[in-house]
Amino acid sequence: MKIHYPNGQPYHYNKENYNSQSKEQSSNYSNRGMSLEKEINLTNKQYLDDNMAVIHKKPTPIQVVKVDYPKREAAKITEAYYRRSSTTDYNGVYKGYYLDFEAKETKNKTSFPLSNFHGHQINHMKKSVEHGGICFTILRFVTLDEIYLLSSEFLFKWWDQQYKEKGRKSIPLSAIKKENFLIEYGFNPRIPYLKIVDQFIESRK
Repeated sequence: MKIHYPNGQPYHYNKENYNSQSKEQSSNYSNRGMSLEKEINLTNKQYLDDNMAVIHKKPTPIQVVKVDYPKREAAKITEAYYRRSSTTDYNGVYKGYYLDFEAKETKNKTSFPLSNFHGHQINHMKKSVEHGGICFTILRFVTLDEIYLLSSEFLFKWWDQQYKEKGRKSIPLSAIKKENFLIEYGFNPRIPYLKIVDQFIESRK
């Protein structure tokens, strides 16, 4: 089956890369070579195994464009495209609260480009917050090997200001450090972000 990215470029399956990634994911939690997504997935599995929260990554939607019917009772998808997600990466439930968040990585050392977000993602989070959900972003500075949890209020403020006169197109690392939360690496779970979510919940009481 042919699968394409949203920009039309074909997706190439590499069995060797897949096998190496599978081995990497099955290794211990101290492996910092993992992508942020993999580390969050492992963290969420640990939370689920410990019956602390139910949080999952949303599957990337696929648009089917060609289907073959080799047999009357069987259908085979032969070409499809990855579609751009209209929401965020993760959602779930924790202590009775709806959680909705994005996971982002950047190789920049001094700022985070706002172009990493799409307007529909921000609008989705704003609507979720309006209805009582807890939204945030888990952001890794790859080169610095630092992970921060950005509150939705902080993200919305910086997103909206970029459209004003002389608005910035990126968030300075200094502002992120000053107004947000550094996530210290753990073992089980690997990225213990719910400790920070607990602070958000406490502030609502």
